[in-house]
Amino acid sequence: MPEVARDVHDLQEAQRSLAPAYYAGKSRGPLRDVLALLHPPYTAWHLSYVLMGAGLAPAVSATRLVATVLAFFLAVGISAHALDELHGRPLRTEIPASVLWSAAAIGLLGAVLLGVAGVPVVGPGLVLFIAAGVVFVVAYNLELLGGRLHSDFWFALTWGAFPVLTGYFAQTGRLSVAALVASAAGFALSYGQRVLSTPARRLRRGTRSVSGTVVLNEGTEVNLDAAALLRPLERALRAFAWGVVLVSLALVASRLTHLI
Repeated sequence: MPEVARDVHDLQEAQRSLAPAYYAGKSRGPLRDVLALLHPPYTAWHLSYVLMGAGLAPAVSATRLVATVLAFFLAVGISAHALDELHGRPLRTEIPASVLWSAAAIGLLGAVLLGVAGVPVVGPGLVLFIAAGVVFVVAYNLELLGGRLHSDFWFALTWGAFPVLTGYFAQTGRLSVAALVASAAGFALSYGQRVLSTPARRLRRGTRSVSGTVVLNEGTEVNLDAAALLRPLERALRAFAWGVVLVSLALVASRLTHLI
C-alpha cells in the first residue's frame, strides 16, 4: 500500500475507533444518525438560554415561551445542525444531502413563520431578531465570508447571548439591563463550551493517534491516550449542559405563580 494511502487508511481507522461525539453511538443506522444530528445535550443547553431570558421577565407567558423555544429548536436544533453536517459530514451520518437540505430549509422556514406570527403580539422589534437569527444560522453554519463568522466569538454571540436576549424580548417586547447582563453570561458560558468542545472534537474526529506519559512529583506515571484526554473535557461539557438546563428551569419555575 502506498505511503499516502496507508496514512489515510490509518487516520480513517483511528477516527472510526471513536464515535464522532460522546452522544453519538458507533453503530450505524437512521435512528443513530438522527439522534447524532440533533446534538441532544447541546441543543438542550442552547434552548435553555431562551428559558433563561424568559425567566427574567416580570411575568412569563406560556404561549410565547413555547413558541420561542420551538422556533429556536427548528432553527438551531434542526436547520443549523443539518447545514453543519452538510459541511464535511463531521458526524459521519448517512442521511442523504437532499434530506439535510430539506430539513435545513423547512426548519428555518418554520422558525421564521413562528416569529412572524409573534410580531403582532410582541411588537415590530421582533422582526430584527428574526432577521438576525436567519443571518446567524446561514452565515455561521455555511461558513460564509471565508469562515470569518465561524469562530469562538461568533458561536458565543449567536448560540449564547442571542437566545437569552430573544427569550426576554419575546416576553416583554423590550430589553433591560438584567437581560443584557444575562446575555453576557450566556456568551461566557458558550465561549467556555467552545473552548472545551473544540479539542474534544479534534480528538474524536481528526486525530490519528495519541501517546505520552505524565510523570507526577512522587514518580507515578500516567499514560496518556485519546480517552484520557477526552474524559475531563467531556465530563465538564456534560456537567455544564445539565447545569445550564437546571438553572434556566429554576428561573422559569420561579415565575410559575405568575404564569399567564
